[in-house]
Amino acid sequence: MEGAADFIKRESLLSFPTEFPIKIMGRREGDFAQGVLEIVLRHSPDFDAKTLEMRPSRKGKYLGITVTIQANSREQLDALYRELCDHPAVVMVL
Repeated sequence: MEGAADFIKRESLLSFPTEFPIKIMGRREGDFAQGVLEIVLRHSPDFDAKTLEMRPSRKGKYLGITVTIQANSREQLDALYRELCDHPAVVMVL
């Protein structure tokens, strides 16, 4: 099990700017994908939407979305993760 000190040490290895992949899993309903794209663009205006990847779950109830952004700071990533997690259809953000 990783302790807090190990986590902080591992996280400090991240240097910016860097390409950073984010996986978002959510319920396949309404405008889930569009909502995720809007959130990503708010935090990473230079994100190329053509690189967005989507994969439905086997039974079609969920949709996995992968975006790779150009991350410029830890604060940018934290704010993006917070807003994605606040989306009502999002189940998980990795």
